[in-house]
Amino acid sequence: MVAGLNDAISPTDAETKLARESGRKLSRRQTKNLRMHLEGDGLEEVIELPASAVQLLVRILTEMAGGNAVTLVPIQAELTTQEAAQALGVSRPFLIKLLAAGTIGFRKVGTHRRILFRDLMEYKRKIDAERSKSLDALAAQAQELGMGY
Repeated sequence: MVAGLNDAISPTDAETKLARESGRKLSRRQTKNLRMHLEGDGLEEVIELPASAVQLLVRILTEMAGGNAVTLVPIQAELTTQEAAQALGVSRPFLIKLLAAGTIGFRKVGTHRRILFRDLMEYKRKIDAERSKSLDALAAQAQELGMGY
């Protein structure tokens, strides 16, 4: 099991508010490395975060500010078929059919299939783009027919 995939952190109402305030302040500084002064538990220190980490932190805070649960999955992580199915929001048997058809790459570890997270996300981007294209075509057709959409 991939650490973090099933361990999504759901923010409390207070954390949602704090994430909104913190994210807003950090978003103005996400293009540069950031020096932070840390205080708490009687300790103080200064750390420097790379710009890419600040950008990721802003994205996390934005999601938390919206009340969304957040998890981090390394791009090189290998998922079980159950984890991959959950990430896509589909059943495991449906995912197995996609794997058998060669739609999503995988490797076998003994008798078990493992799917790279990046391959799963590439498939998701592809189907999301196809869905978006289909919805745009339907909306255009509805406009042509004067359906009010």
